[in-house]
Amino acid sequence: MTNEWNTVFYIGFSSDLRGRIYSHKEKLIEGFVKRYKLTKLVYYECEGNRVGVLAREKQLKRWSRAKKIALIKKTNPDFKDLYDKL
Repeated sequence: MTNEWNTVFYIGFSSDLRGRIYSHKEKLIEGFVKRYKLTKLVYYECEGNRVGVLAREKQLKRWSRAKKIALIKKTNPDFKDLYDKL
């Protein structure tokens, strides 16, 4: 997730992505996402098992900002909000 200026990024996982993003958009969850006004889903991946999801989350969190932006731009070069396409 990111904000409307694409300046801050958040990486997380959920078994209910649509519900989780809705909660963030409506500011129902306190924390980082609410504090930095992260309301756009600009990238997501689907993985079948919890172990794989956690490993991928840790991997992405270690990446540089530039590498994260490059990954997003491969599938969403305009940083459009993908929430409605879920």
